[in-house]
Amino acid sequence: MQLLALLLATSAFTASATSNIDNGPFQSDLNGSNFTYGQPLKLLRFHSQGLPLEMAFIDLPPIADTVTTSEPQHVRYTRKKPGHKPKTALLLHGKNFCSVTWSATGYALQQAGYRVIIPDQIGFCKSSKPGANYQYSLHQLALNTHSLLSALNLTGPGGSDVTVVGHSLGGMLATRFSLLYPELVSRLVLVNPIGLEPYLEVGVPYPDLSATLRTEQASNYQSIREYEQSTYYLGAWAREYDVWAVMLAQIYSGSEAQKFSEGQARVVDMVLTQPVYYEFPRVQPNTLLIIGTKDTTAIGKQWSPPSVQERLGKYENLGKETAKKIANCTLVEFEGLGHAPQIQAPHRFHETLLEWLRT
Repeated sequence: MQLLALLLATSAFTASATSNIDNGPFQSDLNGSNFTYGQPLKLLRFHSQGLPLEMAFIDLPPIADTVTTSEPQHVRYTRKKPGHKPKTALLLHGKNFCSVTWSATGYALQQAGYRVIIPDQIGFCKSSKPGANYQYSLHQLALNTHSLLSALNLTGPGGSDVTVVGHSLGGMLATRFSLLYPELVSRLVLVNPIGLEPYLEVGVPYPDLSATLRTEQASNYQSIREYEQSTYYLGAWAREYDVWAVMLAQIYSGSEAQKFSEGQARVVDMVLTQPVYYEFPRVQPNTLLIIGTKDTTAIGKQWSPPSVQERLGKYENLGKETAKKIANCTLVEFEGLGHAPQIQAPHRFHETLLEWLRT
């Protein structure tokens, strides 16, 4: 374990030492996504697995810690009290989402005095699409994310008090991140995370990568909407759901569509073969588990036999079972909500999140 920790620390140091932050501006079609983000984007330029990569991210300052002068274009920060550790929230998106999907949550946390960092993971959205040339693992994505925080001087003794919030696939990644960097993560928030059950052991047939790739290549607006409407939103559809379906469909048909599909196929393989299910008892931070109980999301459910499909994605049970495994866990169940409560009922979600953070 000591050797592993040393290797991870050395890798993180090397990445941060050779990385740099680019504040833009950037072209509208950035790494295959031409969706317009409402917040300014930045890029972390770094090397990983021998490749030069760009990790796009949103960096929002804490509103409670700013004072606007008589000239509106100038904003200065109040000086921190000696010994005060600034609060940072790291928001991690799901497979079918991007950093910008966290916009409303980011604003709510800004108002609560948090600096908010929201990355697009490598292979997703406005970040680099290395495709088949990259080995996707939760450990690698966690290391990339840690490299971003290091480049922003948010790690180490003089760093920040970090709360990690992960939704869907981001919940799996947030769990892995907290296990790899327990000294950095003070609080953990999991929002309808996938990986609350060991999919392959439950009976999901393991797919050949080429079959998963064909499914990803066939994705379009109609298939995305049908899947999300039935699985995420309980058959309902609204403008606030549609904008994110359009965003995702544009990437599948965009300038880097092939590399994006190759990466997404490997992400599916990553989820199936790298479970965090067995490691929840090792999670150390105080944890908030938010569950929309009507969620039915389960990776591989669509190609599983009916007997297996019936057992998968029972979030009304999975939330309770997972909460018992995590030592310091608060479970909040949202009856009547599905996979994305932060989108379905943002006011209710943010009220719950901020109340827990205050206590």
